[in-house]
Amino acid sequence: MRARRPQVGVVLIAQHRAGRLAFAREHQDWQIRHWRPVLFTDESRFTLSTCDRRDRVWRHRGERSAACNILQHDRFGSGSVMMWGGISFEGRTALHVLARGSMSAIKYRDEILRPLVRPYAGAVGPGFLLMQDNARPHVAGVCQQFLQDEGIDAMDWPARTPGLNPIEHIWDIMSRSIHQRHVAPQTVQELADALVQVWDEIPQETIRHLIRSMPRRCREVIQAREGHTHY
Repeated sequence: MRARRPQVGVVLIAQHRAGRLAFAREHQDWQIRHWRPVLFTDESRFTLSTCDRRDRVWRHRGERSAACNILQHDRFGSGSVMMWGGISFEGRTALHVLARGSMSAIKYRDEILRPLVRPYAGAVGPGFLLMQDNARPHVAGVCQQFLQDEGIDAMDWPARTPGLNPIEHIWDIMSRSIHQRHVAPQTVQELADALVQVWDEIPQETIRHLIRSMPRRCREVIQAREGHTHY
């Protein structure tokens, strides 16, 4: 047994566990050809300061995802810049810097859905699926109406399941890349510019590798049932 950093996971209640288990069972037989037209999207907040988590738990090898070794937290806090992006098997959207202030349904429609998602859906063609989480602006009537009017289908994504969304790993890659720079960004604009550069430089094969893991992610959710997976 060794002292190791605890895995960080979101707080899961019974409703969340049931929702993600149902989703995993429904999609466990999906092959890569089914995931290929999906655009996985998400927002992430990046800060100018780094956070070195020094918490440790004593555990045996292979017990990283055990419930007693999970440090649960709500993934929200103040930050310097909020970014939105989307990835798919064959490409990615532009990385978008969200304007200051809270996200509203109108802002989501006018800054994200209309200028970024709609053209991407048109390029992919029939079979396109939008993956977005259940944030209130995303599921607001004005946004749902826009998607319906444009003929864009959205997946029925379960709440609080970041481990199922492969773009979460892209955010991690970007965060590490920024924090490992010899000269760290000093301003919000420098941070935003650096993030856009890192986003554009991520190899497409890295994205494909993450999307290829979707069948495995679903299987792990089913196996874990009420617990966390290692993703």
